[in-house]
Amino acid sequence: MFDIGFWELLLIAIVGLLVLGPERLPSALRSAQRTFSGIRSYGQRMQNELDHELRIKELHENLKKAEARDFSDLSPELQRSIVELQSAADSVQRPYQRTDDEASTCSDDSTDGKRGSDV
Repeated sequence: MFDIGFWELLLIAIVGLLVLGPERLPSALRSAQRTFSGIRSYGQRMQNELDHELRIKELHENLKKAEARDFSDLSPELQRSIVELQSAADSVQRPYQRTDDEASTCSDDSTDGKRGSDV
């Protein structure tokens, strides 16, 4: 990647040893390693996020094509995209439905408790 050979690496190590000394060199190397791994993980996260966003954009484009054709005579690729979008929409709505059901159950329980204490 950087095209650093053995002799260049050895020269960097010797200069680092002379500048930092034997006490601080290991901690400086660990610090540099943490920094580079952080940069690498940040790049990987950004790449994954871009891939995800591109996939979403592709699904939206396929949905628009399907809507333009009125969902008739669709290619298998467009049908798969529609099914995938519908399942994603269903999975997003399910947690909210459960929360609403639980909220109504909790409010019923709390009103039952109030009636029992008043009697």
